[in-house]
Amino acid sequence: MVHVRSTPLLALRGVSKRFGAVWALTDVELEIHAGEVVALVGDNGAGKSTLIKVITGVAPADEGVIEWNGRPVRITRPRDAQGLGIAGVYQDLALCETLDVVGNLFLGHEIGRTGILDEVSMERRAGELDLLDTLSIHIPSVRVPVASLSAGQRQTVAIARALLSEPKMLILDEPTAALGVRQTIHFLDLIDRLRERGVGVLLVTHNLGDVKAVADRVAVLHLGRNNGFFSVPTTSQEQIVSSITGATDNAVTHRDRAAEGAM
Repeated sequence: MVHVRSTPLLALRGVSKRFGAVWALTDVELEIHAGEVVALVGDNGAGKSTLIKVITGVAPADEGVIEWNGRPVRITRPRDAQGLGIAGVYQDLALCETLDVVGNLFLGHEIGRTGILDEVSMERRAGELDLLDTLSIHIPSVRVPVASLSAGQRQTVAIARALLSEPKMLILDEPTAALGVRQTIHFLDLIDRLRERGVGVLLVTHNLGDVKAVADRVAVLHLGRNNGFFSVPTTSQEQIVSSITGATDNAVTHRDRAAEGAM
């Protein structure tokens, strides 16, 4: 379900980011609509991680405009992104291994008052989450320490925690890297359900099989610049790979479009 004529949920216009003298991103464009899965792909060092940091406010953009539902917004810290409804699950998962599953699910958003945690309410809420069984990964108890869980089980906890806030947009950074074949299939089914609920998904991955299975569009980064936007149903894997490696140059920058509009 791709909404090409609607206002994008998130739009990046001519976004650039540098670290010292090095430009990690130059004039990057990106659009994600509600109910759309966009795959962000590129070789190592292409700028994918930096772009995630820009969107989430970890490393604010130096140039360009970010729009949310058609209106310019400032994302200068993670709280700004969270306030808009942007959540993420990253490769390091950001879990506290000494806490149990419940503690990780509600970390930073604990239920309670007057300084006392309501452990019963949090455990009840965790038990109501079918997400913990969505990937067919059995978690023996929501009270076991995360340190005792497998990589796939930890991934499930991280995803469930991100979805607790009912985000409008979800960033998934290499989400199937630690999952087996069966678990990956169930995870891709979860992405389909998120799309049906109107959540915009940015899927950052090296796995073109996952891209073909679930993404609506592909945005390619090469050396910190756009190098192509493709519709998944009408684009071959060879075309995407060629764009990733830089064998073909499909870059159209914000400045190019502005110049065309002035003619």
